[in-house]
Amino acid sequence: RLTAPKIPEGEKVDFDDIQKKRQNKDLIELQALIDSHFEARRKEEEELVALKERIEKRRAERAEQQRIRAEKEKERQARLAEEKARREEEDAKRKAEDDLKKKKALSSMGASYSSYLAKADQKRGKKQTARETKKKVLAERRKPLNIDHLNEDKLRDKAKELWDWLYQLQTEKYDFAEQIKRKKYEILTLRCRLQELSKYSKKAGAKGKVGGRWK
Repeated sequence: RLTAPKIPEGEKVDFDDIQKKRQNKDLIELQALIDSHFEARRKEEEELVALKERIEKRRAERAEQQRIRAEKEKERQARLAEEKARREEEDAKRKAEDDLKKKKALSSMGASYSSYLAKADQKRGKKQTARETKKKVLAERRKPLNIDHLNEDKLRDKAKELWDWLYQLQTEKYDFAEQIKRKKYEILTLRCRLQELSKYSKKAGAKGKVGGRWK
């Protein structure tokens, strides 16, 4: 059971003052709570603003990174396209050069083959002409034997005549071969002399010049 507080005897109690003090205390506590609440709200707002700033900064950084990455990718694609175009141009140029070389080679082969055919025909014509001339000369030199009506003595005389004629031909052939050998030797000797004279004249010319002029 509650009991009323004892009031000291001889003292006067001021209830209004007690009430005011209590109200002042409550007001102070309430103001402290309000200040604490607003301080917490201020800190939360500051943290929220800082968070938003960090988010915006991070978003801007990502956007910048994406922009740089996109520019690098664009440059890479441009380099690849340029390299591809350059390779295609080089391939086309190389192909054109190869085609031109093939055409020239085929044309040269055709011309060479035509020249070869012409030379072959000419050589064949010369051979044929030389063969015909040889046949003509042999036909002129070859005389019919007409030995059917000859007796044994006449046949011996005819055989001796043919042998003498063959011996004469062999002698002439040998003489012609020796003449050709001598001519070849003389030509070779003259060529060697000309080479020696040419070397001597070059040496003499080099010694006779001083400072680009003759002495």
